[in-house]
Amino acid sequence: MKQPAYIGVMSGTSMDGIDAVLASFDAERVQVHACHTITYPDSVRHRLQRVSQNIGTPDEVGSLDHEIGVLFASAAKGVLAKADDRPIEVLAIGSHGQTVRHQPRGQSPFSLQLGDPNIIAEQTLITTVADFRRRDMAAGGEGAPLVPAFHKAYFGSTEQDRCILNIGGIANITSLMHSPDQPIQGFDTGPGNALMDAWCQHQTGKCFDENGQWAAEGCVNQALLSDMLSDAYFAHKGPKSTGKEKFNLNWIKTVANRHPAVCPTDIQRTLLELTVVSIARQLPHSAGMKIFACGGGVRNGMLMQELRKACSPISVCSTEELGLDPQWVEATAFAWLAKQTLERRPGNLPAATGAKGERILGAIYLP
Repeated sequence: MKQPAYIGVMSGTSMDGIDAVLASFDAERVQVHACHTITYPDSVRHRLQRVSQNIGTPDEVGSLDHEIGVLFASAAKGVLAKADDRPIEVLAIGSHGQTVRHQPRGQSPFSLQLGDPNIIAEQTLITTVADFRRRDMAAGGEGAPLVPAFHKAYFGSTEQDRCILNIGGIANITSLMHSPDQPIQGFDTGPGNALMDAWCQHQTGKCFDENGQWAAEGCVNQALLSDMLSDAYFAHKGPKSTGKEKFNLNWIKTVANRHPAVCPTDIQRTLLELTVVSIARQLPHSAGMKIFACGGGVRNGMLMQELRKACSPISVCSTEELGLDPQWVEATAFAWLAKQTLERRPGNLPAATGAKGERILGAIYLP
């Protein structure tokens, strides 16, 4: 008998490409069969960045929706090809899509992901589940973060307080206390890599600061850092979520213009410190807690070094210690969310999103 499996395809706020994972799930364990990554062409990334800043026409949004759908289908087929010799049966693809605008508050809240799931289902001939965020928002939630429910299912412990820290374009945390009397919390802490990437690209033309090498050449400007941390978002308690519609290059320029003497390298170093401090200040306080990090930020050596200093004596390691490579956690979570949808089980965690209750998430597109 073939083992049931699911594909998760995910592209985060860094807008650098698509991660695809083929995974199976039982009550206690995740088994990853194969992984695959597609890097966005520069032209696609540039257009996505424009649309995320409200620069673009309906034609551009529509064409990107189609193109991203084709790329997501290609990523799903790519990961399936890597596991072609395994006795597995793929039941569904869970597609996060590419978020280009996330506005969870206000009179008419919404969240917009591109990557037409009709195309994914058509080109892969596999049932596709997509549009996960909007059902949670319809129930009064922020539609994000959605991964805490997956974290709870597979990373929780009855013996140890744990915090799962995802550092993508935006950083989010999930606190998993060992005592059932303590509620699970999850929310976006603020910028992860987004501001560092935006400033690096603006100043150097490079998409990101590899290993934090450019930031290491600068110094933290305390006045600039304090000004950045005065943003009201950091003072809000969870549930809360954010994205590049707030933390972007214009945000950096607005704050930096109030400190004209600070050089570009010192701004980059201060942005790294902003990510570190905003995470450290919002972590739950638990003497025996251990932090397990995942996401692209784990590959930034300087960021992780400074994060460990800021969080001491709390230990910071990666989700590798929990059996899941930090690069693939989010894509695996959306494979699991597709499973939850097909089984008519909830996929949100109201304590993290603020929804009125648990909801079955996503829309199903049959092949």
